[in-house]
Amino acid sequence: MAVRAVGRAAATGRADSAQRAVPAVSDPSRVRNVVLVGPSGSGKTTLVEALLAHSAAIPRQGTVTDGTTVCDHDPAAVRQQRSVGLSVAPLVHDDTKINLIDTPGYGDFVGELRAGLRAADAALFVVPANEGREGAIDSPTLAQWEECAAVGMPRAVVVARCDHARADLEATIAACQDTFGSGVAPLYLPIRDGERLTGLYGLLSETPVGQAPPGAEAARGELIEGIIEQSEDETLMERYLGGEDIEVNTLIDDLETAVARGTFHPVIPVCATSGVGLDALLEVLVGGFPSPLEHPVPRVSGVDGAEHAPLTADPDGPLAAEIVRTSADAYVGRVSLVRVFSGTLRPESTVHVSGHHSGIPEQRTVPEDVSPNGGHDTDERLAHIYAPLGAALREVDECIAGDICALTKLGTAETGDTVSAAEHPLLLSCWDLPEPLLPVAIVARTRVDEDALVKTLAKIVAADPALRLERNQETHQTILWCMGEAHADVVLSRLRAGGAEVDAEPVRVPLRATLGGPARVTGRHVKQSGGHGQYAVCHVEFEPLPRGAGVEFVDKIFGGSVPHQFIPSVEKGIRAQAARGVTEDHDPVVDFRATLVDGKAHSVDSSDAAFQTAGALALREAAEACGVRVLEPYDEVTVRVPDEHLGAVLGDLSGRRGRVQGTDVAGQGRTLVRAEVPSTELLRYAVDLRAMTSGAATFTRRFSRYDLAPAGVTQ
Repeated sequence: MAVRAVGRAAATGRADSAQRAVPAVSDPSRVRNVVLVGPSGSGKTTLVEALLAHSAAIPRQGTVTDGTTVCDHDPAAVRQQRSVGLSVAPLVHDDTKINLIDTPGYGDFVGELRAGLRAADAALFVVPANEGREGAIDSPTLAQWEECAAVGMPRAVVVARCDHARADLEATIAACQDTFGSGVAPLYLPIRDGERLTGLYGLLSETPVGQAPPGAEAARGELIEGIIEQSEDETLMERYLGGEDIEVNTLIDDLETAVARGTFHPVIPVCATSGVGLDALLEVLVGGFPSPLEHPVPRVSGVDGAEHAPLTADPDGPLAAEIVRTSADAYVGRVSLVRVFSGTLRPESTVHVSGHHSGIPEQRTVPEDVSPNGGHDTDERLAHIYAPLGAALREVDECIAGDICALTKLGTAETGDTVSAAEHPLLLSCWDLPEPLLPVAIVARTRVDEDALVKTLAKIVAADPALRLERNQETHQTILWCMGEAHADVVLSRLRAGGAEVDAEPVRVPLRATLGGPARVTGRHVKQSGGHGQYAVCHVEFEPLPRGAGVEFVDKIFGGSVPHQFIPSVEKGIRAQAARGVTEDHDPVVDFRATLVDGKAHSVDSSDAAFQTAGALALREAAEACGVRVLEPYDEVTVRVPDEHLGAVLGDLSGRRGRVQGTDVAGQGRTLVRAEVPSTELLRYAVDLRAMTSGAATFTRRFSRYDLAPAGVTQ
C-alpha cells in the first residue's frame, strides 16, 4: 500500500530516466486499469504525461520514440483526440503494469467517459487545486463524480495543478469533502517552503519524520476515524476511543478494503511540473487500487441470448473481450481499443466479432437503420496485437485477461462489440450508452460530397457510440443526433476531414394534418377521349376523429351503386391521398373517418385505377370544403434538475408551451419534472438546458402523440 512507503514516495525522488519498454504481463494481479476522470482543464493529460516520464515510459513528457507505429500523424488531430477522445498509456511501477486511461472532461463526451469506466477497474478523479477557491465544486464536476458512483467505481481524488497561481489546496480538499461526502479524506498533507510545494507528509506513516506540517495531528485523527468507520472489525472504534494505538498495517488493510468497495476516497496532492506527489500516487495505484481479479466481469451470454456461466479474469478461461473505442487512421486503417475480460488474445488467431442484438436484455433498442451497433456476427483473423501508448502502437506477443490492447484492420468491428473465440462465440452485456438529444441536419454540397459522406459517416457512426444517425423518410433529411454543440462540431470536422464537405441546415419536424370539420363530398373521375374511358363517382362523408385514432374507412353502400370489387379501390385511393397530404407541405392527413355512402359506375369504363383516383379526389374536396388543422408532435420529457434551478426550468418549459404533468423527489437536492412539450420546441433543448443549469440537469424525451398546433405556430 502507498502509505507504507510514503516516506520515500513523498521525498519527490525521480525514477531512472532511461526509457524502458512496458513488458508483457502474464498475471492479472500485476495489472491496474485506471481511468482519469475530471473536468476540462483539470490537468488529466498533463498528469498522464508526467507519470509516463516519471516512470521512464517516455523520455520526456509528450514524446514517443523508439520506432513505434504512430496512428495520428496530424498534430491538430492529436490535439483534438486529447480533448475529446479516449486514449490509453501504459507504464510500469513496482513490477506492475498500470494502464492509464485518459478521458475528455467536457460533458458532451460522456460516451467516451463511460467507455473509459467500462475499460477500467478504478478511477483517479482529478480536481484542479483552484476548483474549491469559490467554496464549491461546480456542477459538471459533480456530474462526473456521479457517473463514477453509478457504476460503483473505486476512486481516489488527485488534487492537481498545485502550482497554479490561484491554487488553494486546503479549500479544494474541503470542497471535495463537502460535495463528494464524508468518505473523502486526505492521505497526505503538503510540505511547503514558503508558497512552494516541496513534498508530501504521510498521515498514517507520519513520514518524513520531523516534517509534520501544521494541522497534521488533527488530520491524522480524522483519517484514522474515517478508516475505522469503514472497518468490518467493530472493536476497532472502541479500542481507538479507549486510547489504544491501532497498528498501521491494520489501518492500511481496512483502507484498501474500503477503497476497493468504493466507500472511501483518499486524496493525494500532486504537482505534475515539479514531480511532487507522483511517487505517492503510483504507490496508491499499485497498492491501494483493485486488480482485474477483484473487479467483476460484465454479464456474458451466447450470441443467441442463451445464458452463460459468469466469467473471471482468467487468462486460461474462455475468450471474452470488448471494443471500447474505435478510430480510423489513413495509414493503419481501423484501430480497435480492446479490454480483455477473460482468456488471452494472440496474434494470427481467428476471433468472432459480435455486435449487439436488440432482443438481448440490457441493450438499448433503436431501429436497425439508426443503430450505432446493430446486430452482426462475423469471424475475423487477427494479424498483430499492440500495446497502445497514446496515439502510438507497440507490438506485443499477447494480451491476457485484465489487460488492454489495440487491434488493427478488424473490418466489421464497432465500439461496444464483443471479441471472442471463433469456436465459442460470446456476447458481453453492453454498458449504458448515453442518449444523444441534439439533432443536427446535414446536407452534402455536391454529388461528389454525397459519395464521400456515405463512406465517412459509416466510419464515424461505428466509432462513436454516443452518435446516432437517422435518415428521416418524411423530411428526407440526414440527421445526426449528438450530445451537444461541441460534439456536433467534432463530428462535422471529422466529416470534412474525411473528404465530405457538408453544411448544417434547419431540422424539419414532421407534422400532420386533420380535417377541420365534417363534410359530404363527391369524388368524380370521368374521362372519355376515344377508346377505353375512365368512369368513377363516389359520395363520401368525412368527419374528424379524436387524436390518435388514425384513418377509418366505412362501407355503407346499398344496392350495388358501387360494385363490390371497387369499394377497396376507393379506400385505397383515400388512404394513399392521406399519406401524400392535401396541402403544399404534404403533411399526412390523420384522425378522420371516411364513409362511402353512394356512387356510380360504368359497366365498361369503370376500373380499379378510376375508383382509386375518385377516392383521392374526394379527400381533396373534403379538405377544401372544411379546411385542415395542423397537428404537431408532442414528446414526454423528464428533466432531473437540482432544486436551485427548478424555478428556471419550470419557467422555461412553460415558455416552450410545455404542460407540466408533475414533479417527484429524485434524491437529495434533486427534482424530477415530467412534462409534455412540442417537439418543435425541443430542437435546441439539450444546449439550452445545459446553459440554464450550468450542466447540472439532464433530460430524456420520447414521442407521445400529435395534437393541434396553435394558429400562430401554424402560420
